[in-house]
Amino acid sequence: MSDTALDITGWTCPAPLRDHPRVVMGHGGGGALSAELVQHLFAPAFGGEALAQLGDSAAISLGGVRLAFSTDSYVVRPLFFPGGTIGDLAVNGTVNDLAMSGARAAYLSCGFILEEGVEMSAVARVAGAMGAAARAAGVEVATGDTKVVEVGHGDGVYINTTGIGIIPDGVDLRPQRVVPGDVVIVSGEIGLHGVAIMSVREGLEFGVDIESDCAALGGLVQTMLAVTPDLHVLRDPTRGGLAASLNEIAAASGTGVVITESRVPVPPAVANACSILGLDPLYVANEGKLVAFVPREHADAVLDAMRAHPLGRHATVIGEAVEAHPGMVVSRTALGGTRVVDLPLGEQLPRIC
Repeated sequence: MSDTALDITGWTCPAPLRDHPRVVMGHGGGGALSAELVQHLFAPAFGGEALAQLGDSAAISLGGVRLAFSTDSYVVRPLFFPGGTIGDLAVNGTVNDLAMSGARAAYLSCGFILEEGVEMSAVARVAGAMGAAARAAGVEVATGDTKVVEVGHGDGVYINTTGIGIIPDGVDLRPQRVVPGDVVIVSGEIGLHGVAIMSVREGLEFGVDIESDCAALGGLVQTMLAVTPDLHVLRDPTRGGLAASLNEIAAASGTGVVITESRVPVPPAVANACSILGLDPLYVANEGKLVAFVPREHADAVLDAMRAHPLGRHATVIGEAVEAHPGMVVSRTALGGTRVVDLPLGEQLPRIC
């Protein structure tokens, strides 16, 4: 090599890998691309204190009442899958977003975007599933809208639901309340929804039937809050899986998170499917699970209450919040080492909710 000093004044850096001039599928995957889209495009455009929370639902005050307010759109393919339908997802997903604020869901709106040519029997089946799910969750579909798009401009049925619910006094669930020492609890086995969708979409067989865990978590959350209202934060790990939720909480709280890999409840069928497909169960979507950060002094009582509820019988302590490596999630492996659990870039399997 020459000893001559390099002149770098005229050099330029290439565009960042994620500097996309157009929307890509990963922008809807619940990972780093989604976060960048929201934080750098939508949030600056809209502004507002309520939006700045960037939670599963916004906690707002109206007429002296604390409300949770959330909206979500569902574009799952296929419309019908083992364990549920797009209709079940549309109700349970929004109910769960409200529940993560500690709210009791009360009312939902429902917007249908139908593709011309979709069978009316399919629409009726979806609507019936929505009604049944709403009744089971104790909410009312109070208003709605229907639009139809031309053939080729949709995928049968898209649904948007918006929900409101009341947050009880004394409940303050947000990641900024997480402190080192908090215990991390997951409510049950992870990865079922994503693998169930994948199995029917791709025609894969894993030697055992796998059903989505799609369920409304409001009752489980109220059971937890009955033990103590002093839960610090709840999240339902949907797009991006458990890894995305843990990373979002770590980043927002400024704490580190350490989990023990062997403690994470992964059912054998999901583990086998992920092994075959080269996927990590931590990144696979769920639709009926939550992750909770609970003060250590309340953790045992909250865990016992969760296990007594049908939707929490497999609840498990998987880790804790720590002072070290703030904003980062690490996992202790079975071999005694550690690995960083990054925020996923996009979604391993798009169109799952």
